[in-house]
This record gives sequence, structure tokens and C-alpha cells, in this order.
Amino acid sequence: MKKFVSKMLAGALGLSMLCGVAAAEGETYVSWYTFGDVYLSSVRTALDAAMEAKGLTVVDKDSNANQQTQTDDINTALVTGANAVVVNMVESGAIGTAETLMNAIKEKDVPAVFFNRAVSTDNNEAAELFKGYEKSAFIGTDFTQAGIMQGKMIGEYVLEHFDEIDLNHDGKISYVMFKGDEANQEAIARTKYGVECADEVLTAAGKPALEFYDASNANKYLVDLNGTWSNTASFDYMQTILAQYNEANNNMVEVVICNNDDMAIGVVIGAAFGKITTSIVNDIIMPLIGLLTGGIDLAKWNILLNSAAVEAGADPVTLGIGNLLAVILDFIIVAFAMFLLVKGMNKLASLKKKEEEPAPEEEPKPTSEDLLTEIRDLLKEQQK
Repeated sequence: MKKFVSKMLAGALGLSMLCGVAAAEGETYVSWYTFGDVYLSSVRTALDAAMEAKGLTVVDKDSNANQQTQTDDINTALVTGANAVVVNMVESGAIGTAETLMNAIKEKDVPAVFFNRAVSTDNNEAAELFKGYEKSAFIGTDFTQAGIMQGKMIGEYVLEHFDEIDLNHDGKISYVMFKGDEANQEAIARTKYGVECADEVLTAAGKPALEFYDASNANKYLVDLNGTWSNTASFDYMQTILAQYNEANNNMVEVVICNNDDMAIGVVIGAAFGKITTSIVNDIIMPLIGLLTGGIDLAKWNILLNSAAVEAGADPVTLGIGNLLAVILDFIIVAFAMFLLVKGMNKLASLKKKEEEPAPEEEPKPTSEDLLTEIRDLLKEQQK
């Protein structure tokens, strides 16, 4: 709790520092690691409103998840007269990059607030960085503490609802972990302690530790290959996972752990969407196809390969054509839905980008003097 309060005080200090430059000429420059993060988008809206209410002129800049872009943009802002800099680091935990940015800011003697994404893998090292410049502050969580809290909450919930969560009644809980950004310190801590501390709670109560659903995955987590925390990635993963790990195969995924809200949304939609597509295929499409093919139950449409051997008492060997057809239809529906989803998201992103682009400057309208000069010149030409 003390650490949490200290972070809140640091936040208040950071805001007061920024408000102290409100009357000065120049702009408060806010550098975001990406505009594409759903959580940070809500933070950006709230932060802009709060700073503008204090009289600050705010300039938001998207680094597009590229540290070099962020570094270059901040240096340009400092050269062009920014009176304060707010930084949401691209490279989480990169103390060397944070020191480079801090030195450039310190040289211009303007206030600096770093927030949300850790500047170092070591909290003490980060504290020394901000002690070195009195006009700087960091606003964020203790990522190790946050991971421990997450793990204890998971462990306590699973322990309280163990029998309900154990869907296949094998006495074990199978889980999947969506890590998020591979190099992000918060994601690393939540992934590590989110399971370790949950296991401590469970084993202390005599229950088995959580088991990762895929024994072949040595990392025991899944990441967004695009390096973000997107719901699209978790949605895609859930479609693949649920197709292989389900009640029919008796190897169900029983707990899904997501390190941020956006990925959790993707999981919920993915799980629900899987049920919807399965129902559409099994309850609507397959019966209609069966009707067109003379009442054949396609779900049970199998081709027997060893009929002679079966007559002699051997086990049947069949090709599950009907099941294959159902899976293919499932895939087509999901792929089409994802196509529409991505297309819609790209359209929204394009519209948002257009809204954020500055309107083209209008050409200055001619003054009365300009018009009189043009008329005079035309009259002179006609008199020649």
C-alpha cells in the first residue's frame, strides 16, 4: 500500500510540475509508444482533457512502437521549444534509452514525466535515474508487486471455485497464459508471478499446481507476434486452441489468463464466437446440406475403408468426411468474420488518422489592395 501511495504522490508531483509551465510559451509534448493500444487510448483522452483544463497546450505524438522514432521526435520537440515532455517509453525496461532521453531533456531544463511503461528492469536503478534530475518523475506501478497481486488473486479464485473450474473432472486445472508484449516488464512480471503465486496458494491448500494446456510449449505462455497486446491476437489464438482442446477431446482449457483488458476481450469474443460458428454449422448449414442430398446426416457421414475386415470381426477404419466438412465450414465462417473485422478496424484507424491530421492550410484570400493592383495591371495591358 505504501508503494501505491508513493506512486500516487509521484503522479501528483508530475502533474504539478507540468501545470507550473502552463503559462509559459511552448507546448507540452506527449510521446506515446503507440496509438494502437486500447488502454493507452483511454489514458490519452483523459490525460489530454486534464492537461488542457489546466491551460496546457498538448501535442500528442505516435511513436508507432518504434524507439528510434520516439527518440527522434522527442529531440525535435526539444529543439523546437517544447516546455515540458511526457514520455510513454517504447522500449520497456531499457535504462540506456531512458538515460539518453533524460539527458537530452535535462539539457533543455524542461520538466519531464515518464509514465506507464517501466524505464528499467530494476526499480532501484529507475529511482536513481529520476533522483538525478529534480524536474522529473515516474508515474506507474511496481511491476513485480502487480504480478504478485495478480497471481494471488488467480490462486484464491481457482481455489474457491476449483470443482466448477475443473471442467473435465480430472482433478487438475489446465490454463493458457496470454503474455502480451514480449519485452514489456509489466508483462514479464505478470506472466511469471501470475502463475507462480497462484500455484503457491493452490499447493498450500493441498491442490495441484496449474498445468499449461500445451506440454510442448516450454515458455508456458503465448505472445502477440506483432509485439502488442491486441484482442485480435488473443481472438485468433482462442479459435485455434478451442478447435484442438475441447470437451470432445477431453483436454479442455479451463483457465485463461490475460495480462491486459484488451486481450481478455479478444478471448471472450473468441470463445463465444467459436460456439456460435459451431452452432451455425451443425444446426443450420449441415441439416440444409443433408436435406439437399436426400436426408443424409452429414455429421455421421463416414467412408468405411475395411468393410471386409469388419465383417470378419476387425475394428472399422473410417474417413470422417462429415466431420471434416464441418471443420472446413467452421474455418470459412471464422475467416470471413475475421476479414470483415480487420477491414472494419483498418477503416476506423484510417478515419481516426484523417481526423488527427492537421487540416490543409487555406490559401490566403486576396485583399482589396491585391484586387485593385490586379485590375490596374489588366487596364495597363489593355492600353498597350
